[in-house]
Amino acid sequence: MVAQVKNKALDMLKMLKKIIGSKLNMSAKLNKATKLLAEQFECDAAACYLVLDDNYLELFAACGFNAKITNNLTLRVGDGIIGGIAMSKRTTTVENIWQHPDFLYRAEVGEEKYKSFLGTPIIRWGRSIGVLCLYKKDLYNFKKSEVDALETLAMAFAEWVASDEMREYKNAFMQKRGQATRDSYKGMSLSRGFGIGPAVVHRRRQIINKIFADDKDDELKRLAQAHAKMNADLDKKFNESKLGLGEHADILDAYRMFAKDKGWYNKIAGHVDGGLTAEAAVERAYEDMWNRLSATQDTYLKERLHDLRDVADRLLAYLSGDNTDIKAANLNEIVIVAQTMGPADLMDYDYHKIKALILEEGTPTMHVAIVAKALGIPVVSKIKGIYKEIKTGEILAVDGDNGVVYVRPSDKTIEKIKANIAERERLAVQLLELKNLPAKTLDKKRINMYINVGLNFDLDYLETTNCDGIGLYRTEIPFMAAEKMPDVEHQIAYYNNLLDRAGNKKVVFRSLDVGSDKLLPYWTYSGEENPAIGWRSIRITLDRRAILRQQMRAFIRAAKGKELNVMFPMIANLAEFKEAKETLMLELEKEKRRSKDIPSKVNVGLMIEVPSVVFQLDAILKEADFISVGTNDLAQFMFACDRTNNRLAERYDVLSVPFLRIMQEIVVKANYANVTCSVCGEMASNPIEAMVLIGLGYRNLSISGAAFGKVKKMIRSANTVLLADYIQTLLDYNQRTLRPQLIAYAQDHGIEIF
Repeated sequence: MVAQVKNKALDMLKMLKKIIGSKLNMSAKLNKATKLLAEQFECDAAACYLVLDDNYLELFAACGFNAKITNNLTLRVGDGIIGGIAMSKRTTTVENIWQHPDFLYRAEVGEEKYKSFLGTPIIRWGRSIGVLCLYKKDLYNFKKSEVDALETLAMAFAEWVASDEMREYKNAFMQKRGQATRDSYKGMSLSRGFGIGPAVVHRRRQIINKIFADDKDDELKRLAQAHAKMNADLDKKFNESKLGLGEHADILDAYRMFAKDKGWYNKIAGHVDGGLTAEAAVERAYEDMWNRLSATQDTYLKERLHDLRDVADRLLAYLSGDNTDIKAANLNEIVIVAQTMGPADLMDYDYHKIKALILEEGTPTMHVAIVAKALGIPVVSKIKGIYKEIKTGEILAVDGDNGVVYVRPSDKTIEKIKANIAERERLAVQLLELKNLPAKTLDKKRINMYINVGLNFDLDYLETTNCDGIGLYRTEIPFMAAEKMPDVEHQIAYYNNLLDRAGNKKVVFRSLDVGSDKLLPYWTYSGEENPAIGWRSIRITLDRRAILRQQMRAFIRAAKGKELNVMFPMIANLAEFKEAKETLMLELEKEKRRSKDIPSKVNVGLMIEVPSVVFQLDAILKEADFISVGTNDLAQFMFACDRTNNRLAERYDVLSVPFLRIMQEIVVKANYANVTCSVCGEMASNPIEAMVLIGLGYRNLSISGAAFGKVKKMIRSANTVLLADYIQTLLDYNQRTLRPQLIAYAQDHGIEIF
């Protein structure tokens, strides 16, 4: 049976290749290829849908339907059975489409006479770029051999659909409809900064021209040799690396272990045993893993797919013999464009030349993003379609602060980006000049300036900024980088390193804040529809109390003889705070009874992130030694607005009357209770927003190290008395945002906010 399927698919591949290479126009080629599918699978109708703009499917070819429907039928990705295949990236068979709950009837198609259906996605680099469909008039259960054959042909279609010839055809079609390609893209910023340079499209993927093997033993031998050579080269690359990544060693070691995983290798070998070439087997093994993991709600597992994609691409390169490092010859500055990348990919380039990195897929916790940020490389992600649109050599300008990429930028845009680059360089110089100057306003008000720390390289800002200390240490980062739960001794080592680097400066530890978009690889999470307001942060550690107790014990032992400041995140009511505080105090008492060295003083606080605590603030302030406002989540929950949703990015503003009123209420009550109150969210790191905070009465700001200089410049140019009076007059306004008025005030009064 396997031989029959192989032979039939091989015959179809030969016929398809002949059609692709013919002199017919693209429309005729597509229709002829679609008719070939119907004939070879003995079906009554067939259709080929291609994805446009990553949101819609267009019927580009069909046989067995109304003749005029081709190029006149559009489906949204996710709608109906076909749209569902494009979204899920999974093959679907249906015995009777009329009984399927997702069947979307379109009268103009002429599909009344068809019942049975087989559809498979055309997948290219992990993305659906089309759907192949087969129909029969009678009730029929498509066999597994037929499903396998169509999926194999879809791999060949994927290479064709991604060709320059097809891309030009699709672009011409889109332009005819007024859907011309864009010259700028808006995405998500993963690392701030600016960059300009010619694009280098990261095309490690090899085109798989041969799917079925002639000699299975030869393929297994090729696979074993390529796998061994790849791992030997990775070992050499990582061991000789002089990037000074330090804390990223765990990430790179985990990547290396992934490449050596025997289970993954055995799956590839199994596909070779089934008759595929080594290259096709690698791709099939990846697609199997994708089908299993892509539907999971576990963010960590989804992100491991990025590493798997990179390892698979590397192995394909070694199989083809094209495994040389990428030098980007004759280019002094480059902007890398990739669909996705693994953490080792940046080491294939001279990273000093990399001015920016653009990813179609990526999150802040993605390994390559963490490495790029450590190297000071701006990163923008979540830009659908840019990978297939950009060609190597095209000039790109990247605004990493706002997540914007400009393609073939105008002279004006280039000047703007270059000005921002020069400004950042100037600020870096000014930061050194500001280092020993006090953070005092024009009216002599002292503002305590702390930094937020997550990764070890953030600690460098302790010296370069001369800050007052660390206002937020994100303790979850070491937990996320580890392959298993760090025990007490490992945690103590992390915290000792931090306290030693900080010296006599204040350090505020935030207890473990995981869940939502920060998942640990060694925990099992049940899927949640709304993880941001689900089981996360203090809710997890109060439920899994042993983890909280261990962390409190590690805090206490690491801070022996020093002042210990601990704050708890995501507190929603007084009872939760008292419960968390009691856990810390019980561990402190245990350490005392064991005659161990203990901290000289222990201060306990909480983050104000959940609006409900504001209504219990008077009672909470009697229990807390300090509070810190996490403006990111507080704004998200107050406005019921997902802060990662680009559609809502400009709809709600922290510089609006409702949010400023709640911020004022918090600091006024804290000052009245004589409880230290700070802000550690993004609001403190934006000069115009930080200006408003000091006008409302905040005197403690915890800032990202990169923004420290800008905020300090603003502080030294502002007058808090005049500022407070002006802000008070604005709190009766009804506008959606007060940002324009506040920017104008700053400019009129010489306050440096840019």
